[in-house]
Amino acid sequence: MRRRADRLRILYAIADELNGTSDTARALERMLTIVTKALRLRSGWIWLLDPDSERFYLAASHDLPPYLREPVRMSGSWCECTQSFRDGRLAARNVDVIECSRLAPAVADKLTKLTGGLRYHASVPLYFRDRPLGIMNLTGPRWRRLSASELRLLGSIAVQAGAAVERTRLAREGARLARTQERTRLAREIHDTLAQRLTAIALQLEGGLKRMERDGAGAQLEFARALDIAREGVDEARGSMLALRGAPPAGDPLPQALESLARRFTSSTGIRARVQAASIAMPAAVESELLAIARESLTNVRKHARATEVSIDLARRGARVELSIRDDGAGYARSRAGRGQGIVGMRERARLAGGALTIAGARGRGTRVTASIPLRNGGA
Repeated sequence: MRRRADRLRILYAIADELNGTSDTARALERMLTIVTKALRLRSGWIWLLDPDSERFYLAASHDLPPYLREPVRMSGSWCECTQSFRDGRLAARNVDVIECSRLAPAVADKLTKLTGGLRYHASVPLYFRDRPLGIMNLTGPRWRRLSASELRLLGSIAVQAGAAVERTRLAREGARLARTQERTRLAREIHDTLAQRLTAIALQLEGGLKRMERDGAGAQLEFARALDIAREGVDEARGSMLALRGAPPAGDPLPQALESLARRFTSSTGIRARVQAASIAMPAAVESELLAIARESLTNVRKHARATEVSIDLARRGARVELSIRDDGAGYARSRAGRGQGIVGMRERARLAGGALTIAGARGRGTRVTASIPLRNGGA
């Protein structure tokens, strides 16, 4: 009876964490803390499948040994547990104990200080119904077989985690659908109001122009100019409708696009990238420039920073939108800052959007790139 009460207490605590915040990554990290403590283990980490690229990325971790804290060890490259998951050998009906292929080189070299004595881990597949989502790995320095009740507990926790991850995916899809619907609505309104009115004005001006032909060249020129303006307006309205309706489905709102970019970056480098992004109404051109700035910043982190973590923040500051990319890496030399073509390109993109780019940091203290763009007319 006591074991059942303990199990329910753990499940309730995890449910509170997973349902109490929209930051899924932090909720998964807190979940790992609860699980490892409850099972008297030490470390845990969660791989998730990026829904856009179908590659694994490190979504959360707890107390990794030094060897696995090096980002290169935790990129989305091949390992035994992820391969087993892809092959269907790691199924929802079992919890396999696997010798960690990422730790194997350090174990073979007897680098106990780096591995923390870890060698094996339990791999728990995460699903939502039949949808494969990822893997939760749990381990301790003195590995022991998990009891039947512990395995049942892990199965229940996996269901909770899978539901939380799926909720995040559905929210992202909902934002994408809402954006598409809004584009369609705007295109319809342009057609039903502005385009039709401009067409009516053009027809009236054509009739007036014919009646005025015998009444003087001056009035005729005025009518002709007004007619040209109306026709230009019709062409612009039609172009706007085509641009709105022809927007690619992958054109996510900027917050979702930044999250997708961060997942791909983490998958390829092992460097954790966290995103805090508010939904802010802004022109599509500004969104495009900010996304390109974020992409180039992450490229610079990959090449030069020797970082272990990156944070990407998108927020509104008064009448401006601010995008900040901060890493905990090596920093930069101020005497050379701004000379690289990537940085030059980012500054140009910020200027094209009507704003400015700043770079702050120092050697050994990381770097922060900030793009600040004015939101004209309140940003609507």
